[in-house]
Amino acid sequence: QLVESGGGLVQAGGSLRLSCAASGLTFRSYTMGWFRQAPGKERDFVAAIHWNGGRTDYADSVKGRFTISRDNAKNTVYLQMNSLKPEDTAVYYCAASPYYLADSRASYDYWGQGTQVTVSS
Repeated sequence: QLVESGGGLVQAGGSLRLSCAASGLTFRSYTMGWFRQAPGKERDFVAAIHWNGGRTDYADSVKGRFTISRDNAKNTVYLQMNSLKPEDTAVYYCAASPYYLADSRASYDYWGQGTQVTVSS
């Protein structure tokens, strides 16, 4: 089970930190990822982090603004989002994949229910 938290309403230029707590899986064995889905659009890759935290991958649209991290002792993955823009508005989902730094939805086996992020202009 994956449970996201930390979403909310923020003004453009602001910051939010999302968290995703995992249970019922061997957390340290999985690549963890964040995806987002805006109304009427597909669910897109945002960021991923390897099981040991040593390697990360980001969508071009968030590079330099978002940072993914994980704490294997707490079975939790984080997404620090800075310099937020209105186009970052979406439901954000965390997911777990057995593959190395996967960036496609099909590579992820477990999904959370999502948390809403709204960025006002």
